Amino acid sequence: MYGWWCIQLLMAPRLSFHDWLGKEKCKGTAVANVGGAKSPEFCLMGKSRGRNARQFTWVLLLKAHRIISCITWMAAALWTLLGVIKRRLIFRQGVSSERDKPGKGRILFAFIRGFSMVSSAALVLEIVAYCNGWYFHIPHTADVQGWMHSVYLSWIVFRANYIAHAIQVLSNFCVFLFIVQSVDRMILCFGCFWIKFKKIKPRVEGSLFNTDDLEGFACEYPMVLNQIPMCNEKEVYEQSISAVCQIDWPKDRILIQVLDDSDDESTKLLIREEVSKWNQRGVNIIYRHRLIRIGYKAGNLKSAMSCDYIKDYEFVAIFDADFQPNPDFLKQTIPHFKGNPEVGLVQARWSYVNKDENLLTRLQNINLCFHFEIEQQVNGIFLNFFSFNGTAGVWRIKALEDSGGWLERTTVEDMDIAVRAHLNGWKFIFLNDVKVLCEVPESYEAYRKQQHRWHSGPMQLFRLCLPAIITSSKISIWKKANLVLLFFLLRKLILPFYSFTLFCVILPLTMFVPEAELPVWVICYIPVFMSFLNILPAPRSFPFIVPYLLFENTMSVTKFNAMVSGLFQLGSSYEWIVTKKAGRSLESNLLVMPEKNSKLVTNSTTPAKKSNKIYKKELALAVLLLTAAARSLLSAQGIHFYFLLFQGLSFLLVGLDLIGEQMS
Repeated sequence: MYGWWCIQLLMAPRLSFHDWLGKEKCKGTAVANVGGAKSPEFCLMGKSRGRNARQFTWVLLLKAHRIISCITWMAAALWTLLGVIKRRLIFRQGVSSERDKPGKGRILFAFIRGFSMVSSAALVLEIVAYCNGWYFHIPHTADVQGWMHSVYLSWIVFRANYIAHAIQVLSNFCVFLFIVQSVDRMILCFGCFWIKFKKIKPRVEGSLFNTDDLEGFACEYPMVLNQIPMCNEKEVYEQSISAVCQIDWPKDRILIQVLDDSDDESTKLLIREEVSKWNQRGVNIIYRHRLIRIGYKAGNLKSAMSCDYIKDYEFVAIFDADFQPNPDFLKQTIPHFKGNPEVGLVQARWSYVNKDENLLTRLQNINLCFHFEIEQQVNGIFLNFFSFNGTAGVWRIKALEDSGGWLERTTVEDMDIAVRAHLNGWKFIFLNDVKVLCEVPESYEAYRKQQHRWHSGPMQLFRLCLPAIITSSKISIWKKANLVLLFFLLRKLILPFYSFTLFCVILPLTMFVPEAELPVWVICYIPVFMSFLNILPAPRSFPFIVPYLLFENTMSVTKFNAMVSGLFQLGSSYEWIVTKKAGRSLESNLLVMPEKNSKLVTNSTTPAKKSNKIYKKELALAVLLLTAAARSLLSAQGIHFYFLLFQGLSFLLVGLDLIGEQMS
């Protein structure tokens, strides 16, 4: 703003005393004019021209300064990137390569690597053709100049006759899927707008709690079980246990189960001490540890629900180890079950203590805000069904038992129980106004593993529950169609398929096979518009719309690989890795952090500093896209070039593990 005002002042005409003196000088000179002297008008015009010339020079200098600053910044960024590439790829300093297990991503990486090598060879051939003038016209047979010219002509004939049609068909198919998925997103956004416009939200009829005397009116408070499953999460155990123990509910009508699956002795000792501390304060809390850890989180919850005292409780609230519910959480959720015997689940929204920590957490916040604000809310209002988020929700225990309880057959036990409960006729309520604090992963490695589990598990579940969906008699046929076509196929299978195929395979192919075209509106206009819709629930994130678009395309390779693993039961689809947390607390809890840190130092050894990862698939795709960007320059395709260039750089940054915060 200050610079803008400076330019305006420079451009504005001056009416100073100095200018008035100049005009008087011209007048005096004109009076004493003798033969050939200049007129006053000419003198004024000359002064005006000189002043405007000086102003124009200043404007040019300011613009040149801005351009030079921008070029300097870009050069410094490029030099830094080259330094990182030199250290991590050439000298291998402080890095470790991503190690795929047998059958995990090997085929996909081999395909991408082979594609990159072929595209590099094709680029060399195209450059040679461009330099020799072969690129601009196809000569007659007699005009062929050497064997390389002959190879180039054969390549043109081969791609036109055998490759272009297949690529165009696949391109049209992916574009159709892209349009269908975009329409689905637009309908969801319209549904959210309608909810806001009509002020539709779940309401409680009457008042369940008509007094502040909890002990005197305990009979009005149902028995509630609170479960906190955790596994080797010493960074967050204390804040989650503390938050759940401070929930406002009669002490004789609440039980807290800390379900610890940790195999680290120091972590188990810390959690036991924390449970004992709250138990001495009069909180009804118990510690459970399984000797045989089978079934991951689902097995942990299933084991806890098998206790004899569970039959005395009507509801169960579940909180993961990094979640911090407010004291009034149960008072905001339990009343929605009153008078609604068909309601089996009440789900609260997540809020994030570290959403502004780095670029990765900001981009995650955009996705999760869209998920809760639009997907969960719209499905909850209009369909009474959505996927349970695994935490920050309250289940009616009868609904869990009626649906078969927790099963260990997939890595998405939360979605599994939600689908089975929906097939048994239970309804769900989503509360967008009730928020529970939690963390999002701050390192790309943790986020990548989380997304792999979230996208492989639904495909496992789809294969297992498809017969039950078809044969269910408790839901209507259109709800069955919603489950199969929208919930599973469109949003869990088609989305990662076309994202990877269209933008990471077909788009680079069309650069080397120009006979197959991909419209500009598919590359630019629709993706930007859909990114705009995704950011609407998080309006403060609008400056990150371009990084968000590029990062979502970058994550498509991980999501596509996970989807294929789950669909075809590859080894990695049943892999469960606990998402690493940083232990971010509320500002009000910062005073207790020194005590917490002293406990960690006393009871555990200092962890070794973790090295950066090198992600081979992302790097191979970076080479492919940057090669395609160079090829697009020969065709003078502006939008294609910029998209491929920035998308290739995005893959390069992610492949070098330069996004997010590295964790120990």
